[in-house]
Amino acid sequence: MNGMTLRCGLALALCACGTLAHADGENIAVFTKNLTNPYFQSVRLGAQNAAQQLHANVTNYVPTKADSIPEQMSQIDDVIVKRPGAVVFVPVDFKAMGPGIAKLNAAKIPAVNIVDKAQAGNFVSFVGASDYQLGLQTTQYLLKSMGGKGNIIILEGVRGTSTSDERMRGFHDALKSAPGVKVLSSQPANYQRLQALQVMENLLQTYPNVDGVLAANDAMAIGALDALDGANLHAKVVGINASKEAVDLIKQGKMLASGDYSGFKQGCIGVMAAVRALRGEPVPKDISLKTEVVTATNYQGFDVAPDKLTCPTWAQATGQ
Repeated sequence: MNGMTLRCGLALALCACGTLAHADGENIAVFTKNLTNPYFQSVRLGAQNAAQQLHANVTNYVPTKADSIPEQMSQIDDVIVKRPGAVVFVPVDFKAMGPGIAKLNAAKIPAVNIVDKAQAGNFVSFVGASDYQLGLQTTQYLLKSMGGKGNIIILEGVRGTSTSDERMRGFHDALKSAPGVKVLSSQPANYQRLQALQVMENLLQTYPNVDGVLAANDAMAIGALDALDGANLHAKVVGINASKEAVDLIKQGKMLASGDYSGFKQGCIGVMAAVRALRGEPVPKDISLKTEVVTATNYQGFDVAPDKLTCPTWAQATGQ
């Protein structure tokens, strides 16, 4: 190799390294609602997993007081000062966070909205699953298991939120096809296990003859199971999220089913979308995950600890 060839080769290598360095190392701010719900821990794990694969960096912003609007607004102000490359955003309130999103837009920080669809604002993409379909299909599975008759209790999420309202719409549309099923009571437990336990304990004093429980997430489903166990009663219980704890209970035969809302995948795809946007690669405006109900017949594919999961490829996630 002569000197000219060697110098050219070194120059090309340096250019290539410079290009890779420019493509890697993006800083992504990830906003989630709280530290108490295991679902959002899985979102954060998915975001971190995707960032590692893409050689990007993730900083998490989580209100210390669950679902605090003022605290999330303050965190947005902090992010605007620190100026990450992009934001992956779960609003603590899909309506109230509009002004915060407007601040991000004004600062020209690209944002990807995941999990709960914000009512206002400009986003690179929305990544989510159909709450309506999850509610509908999970209820249909419960009703089929009950033979289309019996008494049920519904545990709602946070009333007035898009996630809870859409899941409830799915619940009620499925129930229209089962006139033999009676709803004994429908009460909010705000997606919290302890609240669900307390609500169920109170309801079981009035309605001891319960055949099924429809819970709008796994935490409340598990709270309902705690109350049923405490009262030495049995009912078919379904939830939503397909959390590892719920999958374990399904495997053990203690819980009937859970709709897969996959926080891990949404965290993964949210970061992937943000990084792709920063790298000038195409990103669909709306990415909707497949609806699936986890049961005793198919739980094996979901029986993985959250910290052992691996993000899907972009093609697997979007079909592109």
